[in-house]
Amino acid sequence: MSSTKRFGARYGRKPKAKFALIEAQQRTKYKCPYCSKFGVKRLAMGIWQCQKCDAKFASRAYTINKGA
Repeated sequence: MSSTKRFGARYGRKPKAKFALIEAQQRTKYKCPYCSKFGVKRLAMGIWQCQKCDAKFASRAYTINKGA
């Protein structure tokens, strides 16, 4: 939970753990559905752009993949 250290002792353990998981998912690079290279970054909520082929597309809010 290194990204949640900025909150200090506030908000409790479980909300900070959920926040750290979501933040880690949204900051990782994903595989592009068009060129199949790992270079897709999140621009805004639900808007993703590949840095390699410059494709911009909409997907899920925090991750491209479906998952729990």
